[in-house]
Amino acid sequence: MPTPEKNGGNRTLERAAAILDSVGRSAVSASELSRRTGLSLSTAHRLALQLAEYGFLRRADSGAFRLGDRFVRSALENASLPVLHDLRDRTGESAQLWVRRGDDRLCLLSVDSRHELRATLPPGSRLPLPFGSSGRLLAGDDEVMAELAATGWIESVGVRTPGLGSISAPVWADGAIIAAVCLAMPLARVSTSPGKDYGDVVVQAARRIAEATTGT
Repeated sequence: MPTPEKNGGNRTLERAAAILDSVGRSAVSASELSRRTGLSLSTAHRLALQLAEYGFLRRADSGAFRLGDRFVRSALENASLPVLHDLRDRTGESAQLWVRRGDDRLCLLSVDSRHELRATLPPGSRLPLPFGSSGRLLAGDDEVMAELAATGWIESVGVRTPGLGSISAPVWADGAIIAAVCLAMPLARVSTSPGKDYGDVVVQAARRIAEATTGT
């Protein structure tokens, strides 16, 4: 026969699973979670906060809950890979997806240019903020945010690595930047600047990823 501890543990897991099942693509309030799961408001709210602590849920400024980074990361990568392949094929240059991790940026995905001379970093690479266009974007200081508001993208020209340039655009979710799409290339193939050459197409790619990830 199951022990009381096991029964209690199962009950907690069942309640947590019920909450996760009740949270869809849109934010859900604690009272709505209580209604959907049949749990008391205090229990639903307590479990939702605990799930948020471990990244299974994310709490919006309004206090509502939605699926957290543990799920968004998977959805983000699944949504991003075909878009990055398309971006590489349209431009001929290396396309990457970066996210912030503390004071570093982490490369989640990289689709390399087919040119023999190319800019490339493998998935899993970590670089300190704020160097490079993605580093500047994910660091998000006031100057960068003003630049982003004016252009929709951030560029870097030979700053982190001489001879290489890049342009990055933000992937937004719930009013926050969750990732940066980066197009990197040798400056020898740049006509005017990375941003002016490729700004529109990189911004479009970032928007496609955001739409596919959030369902909006």
